[in-house]
Amino acid sequence: MKWNKKALGVVALTAAAGFALAGCSSGGGDSSSSTDNASGGYKIAFVQGVAGDEFYISMQCGIEAAAKEAGATVTTQGPEKFDPTLQKPIVDSVVASKPDALLVAPTDVTAMEAPLKAAADAGIKVVLVDTTVDDPSFAVSAIASDNVGGGKAAFEAIQQAHPDGGKVLVVSVDPGISTTDARVEGFQKAAEAADGFDYLGVQYSHNEPATAAEIVTAALQKDPDIVGIFAANLFAAEGTATGVQQAGKQDQVTIVGFDAGPAQVEQLKAGTVQALVAQEPATIGQDGVEQAIAALKGDPTEAEIQTGFTILTKDNIDGDGADAVYKSSC
Repeated sequence: MKWNKKALGVVALTAAAGFALAGCSSGGGDSSSSTDNASGGYKIAFVQGVAGDEFYISMQCGIEAAAKEAGATVTTQGPEKFDPTLQKPIVDSVVASKPDALLVAPTDVTAMEAPLKAAADAGIKVVLVDTTVDDPSFAVSAIASDNVGGGKAAFEAIQQAHPDGGKVLVVSVDPGISTTDARVEGFQKAAEAADGFDYLGVQYSHNEPATAAEIVTAALQKDPDIVGIFAANLFAAEGTATGVQQAGKQDQVTIVGFDAGPAQVEQLKAGTVQALVAQEPATIGQDGVEQAIAALKGDPTEAEIQTGFTILTKDNIDGDGADAVYKSSC
């Protein structure tokens, strides 16, 4: 199957490739950047949405590269699961260490608002990266992909593969996450506005590939004529592909995944997943550092920054789409 990026109406932006991405760890637990080259340089903390996720590893690479250029130091931590009850103690510990700036991907729009506002009240410059909270007014900047547009593009990929329409499903993480909620919104609006398509709603995998596989297997038993599934994040896409394979529906169901980790790219090359919506995590990280340092210097900042994405297919993954693949390490 082919997807033409112009036909999808998507501006394909390549992931930032000009960084000197040195000294980045694999993203689990604590990691200190090798950027400590100036006593008195700014100290930046990065709290990931989840440790070990290639999206946040790639973001860390961008953060560390930008921090190195600015003479700042970076420490990185992340919870083992995308869960506010696990992320909040990490944020509280970081705030107690009194960094100059905190770059953070909140794991819940409501639960993480108070601890992050407390960080800002303590004089720490807070930059929201990827995800946000209900009231982000305490942050100096909020930087994220065009998630509604990405969800719309995911539907258009399915629509192009099945112009006669059919049933479509979304597998997401959990409700209350700003980014994935926006992707679902973009997909749903596009599906409901298109002739011939029946939107079956969204089901939640709790960031567990095995749960996503179970959801898809059950959905295909209930509705064996499903033609397309949008998996709203990396782990949902991994599990969705497994579920479709287990149901023997690879030739019938078009899967579009959001994010482009190495495992997903292998699925794309194998034909298990037909398209991926790749974000620009390194660019988000770089922009986050730039906004944090601007705030620390008293310079103007941008309240919101929106980055783009690239539609990856088998046709471009080994060509101009290769730079958009996320990193397992820097």
